[in-house]
Amino acid sequence: MAETADDLSAPLGQKTVLRKRRYRLPFTGFQALAVLLGLFLAGFAGFAIFNDNPLGGEPMVRIALPQPTPGEKPAAAPAASTGPAAKSAAKEAAPTGQKTVTIIDGSSGAHHDVTISGDAADPAEADAPPAMVAGINPHLLEKSRYGMIPVIADGLKPFTAYAGEADRAKAAKMPVVAIVVGGLGVGAAKTADAIMKLPAAVTLAFTPYGSDPARLAERARAQHHEILLQIPMEPFDYPDNDPGPQTLLTTLGPEQNLDRMYWHLSRFQGYAGIANFMGARFVVSDAVMQPIVSEAAKRGLGYLDDGSAPRSVAASLAAGQAMPFAKADLSIDAVPTALEIDRALGKLENLAKERGLAVGIASALPISIERIAVWAKALESHGILLVPLTTVMLKSKSG
Repeated sequence: MAETADDLSAPLGQKTVLRKRRYRLPFTGFQALAVLLGLFLAGFAGFAIFNDNPLGGEPMVRIALPQPTPGEKPAAAPAASTGPAAKSAAKEAAPTGQKTVTIIDGSSGAHHDVTISGDAADPAEADAPPAMVAGINPHLLEKSRYGMIPVIADGLKPFTAYAGEADRAKAAKMPVVAIVVGGLGVGAAKTADAIMKLPAAVTLAFTPYGSDPARLAERARAQHHEILLQIPMEPFDYPDNDPGPQTLLTTLGPEQNLDRMYWHLSRFQGYAGIANFMGARFVVSDAVMQPIVSEAAKRGLGYLDDGSAPRSVAASLAAGQAMPFAKADLSIDAVPTALEIDRALGKLENLAKERGLAVGIASALPISIERIAVWAKALESHGILLVPLTTVMLKSKSG
């Protein structure tokens, strides 16, 4: 019947041809490609959102390092370049745990690049016990987040433990003079000159800067010098005149300044007291100085006021804490010539004879070191005794 129907519907004279119906997909190829692309983008977005990878998107390089066999010596490092670009890179990328800072002298405008060791990068390193240094009492150390800092233990104070040797009985009967040479630790050559050329009775004050202040401080103590730590404090012309990193500032709260103080205290050990480094604006404010002086007293340290700020509140605050204290009477090398230095030393002698004691400060200039060394040899023949600063503090307190 089907063939008959086809014959009837076909044109006359033509034979009917049967055709197969073609199957079609319900979507086009373009639509399929769009769906696949959408699925890929959705998967990528989900990976980026839900995958917890802090380095996601950062380029990474994997380097295979050959492991040396037992007994094999490691390969020598390639020779370092000495060109200007290499020097610049060395300053920017200092060794691990070190950084280079620039200290600006506000009076001269001179810039001094100083390399200082930074905070411990590895928590395990910060928690490691300190290396024992000759003459350092480990019981007088307490761990802070920056390292070991001084503390009183069993009634013994760092002030007493690290005071310089002196004939106290003789000092009680004679006029005494203390000389403090400061600014040490930055500049190994001038620091070494001060350590080796000055009498042991001269007290040496170290800033917390320099690549290895602990080594230089240890060397000074090995030569029987009493040492102090100078803590940078804000001057009036800060930041044009910048004492250096971690400077104590009047704009910071007590907790922040104490945290900075702990950083300074941890730089080296064996000091009997602290002194201000600059700080003409800082030392005249009760609000910012009180926590610093109180903390130093609590840790068994003495305090030296360098005398640069007439309105300094350090003396009254130290007295309130029953803290060993001294204030410098004059700067020996304010005019750094041999004639003026000798004249200043003569003034110190006169003050000592009038009051029984006097304190002078100086920087580690070659001319200062030379004149102080010459002057000290004849001092006792003038009826005056050269003593460490702690001896003056104790005599002043007992007087």
